[in-house]
Amino acid sequence: MMDQPGRHAEFFCGGGAAFINITVTFPINKAMFRQQLHGISSFRAIGQLQKEGIRNLYRGLLPPLLQKTSSLAVMFGSFYRFQRFLEEKNGVHSKYVYITIAAIFAGCLETMFTPFERVQTLMQDKKYHNKFKNTLHAFKEVRIHGYREYYRGISTILLRNAPSNVLFFCGREYFRDNFTKVGDEGSVKLFKDFVSGAVLGAMISTIFYPVNVVKTRMQSHLGGEYMTSWKTFQILWKDRNGSIRKVFRGCHLNYTRSFLSWGVINASFDLLMKTFFNKSTRL
Repeated sequence: MMDQPGRHAEFFCGGGAAFINITVTFPINKAMFRQQLHGISSFRAIGQLQKEGIRNLYRGLLPPLLQKTSSLAVMFGSFYRFQRFLEEKNGVHSKYVYITIAAIFAGCLETMFTPFERVQTLMQDKKYHNKFKNTLHAFKEVRIHGYREYYRGISTILLRNAPSNVLFFCGREYFRDNFTKVGDEGSVKLFKDFVSGAVLGAMISTIFYPVNVVKTRMQSHLGGEYMTSWKTFQILWKDRNGSIRKVFRGCHLNYTRSFLSWGVINASFDLLMKTFFNKSTRL
């Protein structure tokens, strides 16, 4: 029987990979957030951050650090746990069937961390800089509006998480089946893991970019009417003058960040699994 740490290896390494990633990419993510919310150019978003200074640059780091480490721990951990369960119980079906089902399951579980993503959105919006003293204070202020307020925008998060997980895990395995050799080790394997994660991350984040723009708009409000994803999109579409280009404003920063983020996540997850648990993540 596998020892306790070994049983939860994917959970530990998923969280570790997220921690490494967030500390590297947080400033890029913050600039992208400003573009999503206000529809401004990259130069203007970066200029705003420069004027606000280093003190505010990492303001709001704790919520995404908590949310992402927890979310990716659940994403990788529950995916591998459920995938193994399906394979053991159902026998000889295509592994991509199991990957798809397990990825959807993992994506649904990740929505439990919506409150962290909710508070992160508020903390990154400059109009709340003087309203919240810190992350804990922000959580308390949101609570005043009821527990439901923590889950504002959860429908868009579910719409994003489940299908994007399917694309990521299926694509990850496809890359391994076709481009990675069983004997690849060291820097060669690390490089291939980075490239496959980076390409998948950039592609998936671009596909779901409009969903994230809608989510950001929904979660930038504190209190008041609860609007559906569709109604929010209609308002957003009108604000951006019916321009797809304006809806996708900030997308280039997004796929740059995602290219780096998911390259780091994919490579570091496999490296942590190999280093600390001597386990392969190949299905």
